[in-house]
Amino acid sequence: MVRQVVLDTETTGLETSQDHRIIEIGCVEVVNRRLTGRHYHQYINPEREVDQGAMEVHGITNEYLADKPVFASVADEFLEFIKGADLVIHNAPFDVGFIDHEFGKLDDYTPVANHCGVIDTLVMARQRHPGQKNNLDALCKRYGVDNSQRDLHGALLDAEILADVYLLMTGGQVDLILGSHGSQRDGQVQSDIRRLSPDRAPLKVLQANQEELDLHNEKLAQIEKASGGGCVWLASENQ
Repeated sequence: MVRQVVLDTETTGLETSQDHRIIEIGCVEVVNRRLTGRHYHQYINPEREVDQGAMEVHGITNEYLADKPVFASVADEFLEFIKGADLVIHNAPFDVGFIDHEFGKLDDYTPVANHCGVIDTLVMARQRHPGQKNNLDALCKRYGVDNSQRDLHGALLDAEILADVYLLMTGGQVDLILGSHGSQRDGQVQSDIRRLSPDRAPLKVLQANQEELDLHNEKLAQIEKASGGGCVWLASENQ
């Protein structure tokens, strides 16, 4: 079983050196490349003021955070959710740095690297798309992921969006086996391919109904719009 946790945080500012703190954590679980529906989401009282610049990015106010739990009270639950997983994070040094900063304030907690692997999707995107914009909004457009609700940054929403982007960015054939394979019997390689009889009954073909066709065309139109005219399916239909 391959367990991954797609993670994002929001913070009071940009620098842990200025003792900026985490104010929101959002995580979604992926097991064997499938979203399980399990997630972890928590707002946190940072015990300090949120910088105005940061507030303009995520919209989370000091007043909203005033009655939220402090990190120390949620640390066990959070660590239990991520422990043993590979964390999938966009610009991982930022989020991991803030989590380690929070753990460092507590007794008996060690850095993230002692509990989890880390996959940085920003590094991955730069390798796949050199010289292009590779922020989350740009990747959503490139891969046809709907981010229309992303007016402000939010940790859980961004984690859900990043999960879709990551699965598309790393998608395709998982296990491609080329070459001759089979079992050996009496010194001869025996093919494992089972040939079907030419007299077999024809396979039943199920045609899509009109509702399914309409939904299909609606999805293609969304991809075409999000990708700026790059929907390969529509292009092939028009050839």
